[in-house]
Amino acid sequence: MKYYITKSQMDLSDRMAIETGICAGDSFKKIANLLHRHPSTIAHEIKENRTFIRGFFPNGRDCRYARTCAVRNLCEASEDVCNMKCRFCKGIDCTEICERYISIACDKFESPPYVCNRCVQNRTCNKDRYIYSAKFADAAVNRRRSDSRRGIRLTEKQKSDLDKLVSELVKKGQPLSHIYAEHELEMPICLRTLYNYIDSGEMTIKNIDLRRKVGYKMRRKKRGDGIPRNCECRIGRTYEDFEKNLNSNFAEWEVVEMDTVRGVREKGKRLLTMIFRRNNLMLLFLMPDGTADSVKRVFDYLEAGLGTDVFNRIFKVILTDNGSEFKRVDELELTDDGVFRTDIFYCDPMASWQKGCLEKNHEFIRYVLPKGKSLNPYTQEDITLLMNHINSVKRPSLGNKCPYELVNEEDQDFAALMKLLKMHLIPPDEVHLTPDLFFKK
Repeated sequence: MKYYITKSQMDLSDRMAIETGICAGDSFKKIANLLHRHPSTIAHEIKENRTFIRGFFPNGRDCRYARTCAVRNLCEASEDVCNMKCRFCKGIDCTEICERYISIACDKFESPPYVCNRCVQNRTCNKDRYIYSAKFADAAVNRRRSDSRRGIRLTEKQKSDLDKLVSELVKKGQPLSHIYAEHELEMPICLRTLYNYIDSGEMTIKNIDLRRKVGYKMRRKKRGDGIPRNCECRIGRTYEDFEKNLNSNFAEWEVVEMDTVRGVREKGKRLLTMIFRRNNLMLLFLMPDGTADSVKRVFDYLEAGLGTDVFNRIFKVILTDNGSEFKRVDELELTDDGVFRTDIFYCDPMASWQKGCLEKNHEFIRYVLPKGKSLNPYTQEDITLLMNHINSVKRPSLGNKCPYELVNEEDQDFAALMKLLKMHLIPPDEVHLTPDLFFKK
């Protein structure tokens, strides 16, 4: 049965149908079928918009003995200070400290249908209870919607504390998603509202301080057929071949995406980047140039440090682009002794989205090393520091965790890789992604 309909919000007629169904004793499923919605939607609507009616208890105590109890001095005060019966005391709630307390409150509304509309004692009951009224529910929803659009709903202290917390961390280069993932419990608002406050100028930081907010440029359509020359290496290794082998010879979580990042157009140092789809862990290697020999040296270094078997298990299959540095495929797939160590496949020309996980993560590199900045002054130690900070950023797509937190502690292969490359977690509040990172080490 398909319950869902295209419109998202209920109106008064829907709520009247719910109220009628409750009073008739219909199940949530029957009401949902009538409104073409899911039963959980009906349950949520009732619990969220039911009306609370406070009950009347003797002396305000929901205790069985509230009318006749003669207990005194539960607070252990002297008789000269207090000599009244505890059930009359306004300073202390005797139900919280009395051992004889037996509650007579009703808990029927804690289970479906969550309201007392159909209860036979509804008219004479003097206990706390809930009713569902379509008119009151619709008014409550409209009132909340109006309040939510009224603007800032924080106290001055809450706003000041939030501004101080967020501004200091944004100035370190941390994304808002990372900040919110680490400090969600300290924030009285959601991430979307935080973006709205910044956009409306209510915070010290502005949109210009948010890289992604202003960093996107209008995309231009690329011309030409994009077919690379000398494409013999692509035979049997195209993206179509990659998809055919996916889930039959290897799983998606075993895929490693690979690319290079340059600083300036002139010849000089480049970065070889890799990312594991299983946990978004990104590896960064500083190469003296962008040649195939430099890429092969990185592969040989990893194989020598890990062993051929471990290298094959970690880098089982690699997906890369059609750059000339990746064309000598036999030298990358095989060791110097001719032993197989990995499978390499190529994306389609002009289709970088096919390795979008890596392309997306390149933006973290550009936070610290903007386009047009030469990589020649940096060492592998600097790049390792950058790699550790990037892999310590919490992300909504990872369940508000960072890549390092998703590494299985029992995975000995990954443990060997992290030890070889000196990879370690950076404390959340110390993550720094601005160009002055290398001056703070």
